[in-house]
Amino acid sequence: MMNVVLVGCGAMSRQWLDAARQIDGLAIVGLVDLDAERAKARAHEYDLAGIIIGTSLDAVLDQTRPDAVFDVVVPAARRAVALSAFAHNCHLLTEKPLADSPENARAIVEAARQAGRIHAVVQNRRYVANVRRIRRFLDSGAIGNPTSIHADFFVAPHFGGFREEMAHVLLLDMAIHTFDAARYMAGGEPAGVYCQEWEPANSWYRQGSSASAVFDLGGGKVFTYAGSWCADGFRTSWEGSWRIVAERGSLIWDGHDLLTAEVVATGRDGLFAKTQPIDVPPLDPADRVGGHLGIIRDFMHAIETGTEPETHGADNIKSLAMVFGAIESAETGRRVAIAREGP
Repeated sequence: MMNVVLVGCGAMSRQWLDAARQIDGLAIVGLVDLDAERAKARAHEYDLAGIIIGTSLDAVLDQTRPDAVFDVVVPAARRAVALSAFAHNCHLLTEKPLADSPENARAIVEAARQAGRIHAVVQNRRYVANVRRIRRFLDSGAIGNPTSIHADFFVAPHFGGFREEMAHVLLLDMAIHTFDAARYMAGGEPAGVYCQEWEPANSWYRQGSSASAVFDLGGGKVFTYAGSWCADGFRTSWEGSWRIVAERGSLIWDGHDLLTAEVVATGRDGLFAKTQPIDVPPLDPADRVGGHLGIIRDFMHAIETGTEPETHGADNIKSLAMVFGAIESAETGRRVAIAREGP
């Protein structure tokens, strides 16, 4: 049995607890929140009778001595939670983003290394079936190496609360999903970015609801991102809509179920090379999927076997560097080099 304390009992904690209740061998033994009544309400909602509830993570960890901590706090509190978890010899699985600043991200990753604890980030879009299929298809070389990756993200949610008051809200709170998926699918290492943010006249956000960015992913690969959180009409999937151009063809994914590809065929049709459809193979049994559930299971497997989870912090910091590079570019109006992070 793996004992876990979850810290941060806001709305997002439901996704974690929904997943946790489906996993044999995992027990939530403590809940922590600055609002003790909210933690108690969540414990009642999930029938977590007899667990330890408190407002101090250190105190609850002292009482429960768990194997791991699930971090679902706001990003500004991420570093304090991480240091507390590692000081109590706990492994750590954290909600995205890994941290609220590059400095805090590096400090958390280094603290995990020094503590010898497993640290991973819930980058749940990697565990979407079509993301796995795209990566496998591109790795097969069926249409050659990718040369450009293009993602559009246009939705208009009225969250209320902290998001509508955040600076750089789209880049900091949402774009990390798209950036990480692009880096994963194309196998890229971010090297530079130019980004512009703006606030449309109809926006209900304080700052940064719309952005456009161009990333250098190295190896001749370019990734373009266009997004808005106040674009009513013709809403994209939460996964975005994608076009990947490769040396011998292209792939299109609508972010839902439509995933198609074409490969260059023999001959020409006027000015254009002929193309023909090519199947994108179905999900492989070895492909890991399942969103939060899949990631938590992988995290537990990593602890049990001493292996490294796919979304471990030292890798995920590279995707976070894309976010902070884009923010710096938007603030300065210039292209920003992205320093190599992690191994």
